[in-house]
Amino acid sequence: MNTRTLLMTATLACTALTGFAGFAQANDTSSTQVPAYHYGMPLHVAKVIALTEPSTLECEVITAEMKYIDTSGKPAAITYRKLSDACSMQN
Repeated sequence: MNTRTLLMTATLACTALTGFAGFAQANDTSSTQVPAYHYGMPLHVAKVIALTEPSTLECEVITAEMKYIDTSGKPAAITYRKLSDACSMQN
């Protein structure tokens, strides 16, 4: 696994564990523009609802999306760049 992918996954996992808000249904954000993550951007994640990414058989950089509940209890989403899962299956 690429170090950058590992660090991004660990960062997202740690921010997801910072607190637990009551479970709320995330609104569909596909009709609105989802902001893109940039380095140093503060994420106030209470609970991760879904992690989605396009399916690909090639090792390449893709845009993934995370839907979550923020620390104020509101649903939110963010996109981020990462290596596809196909990269972890190649030697």
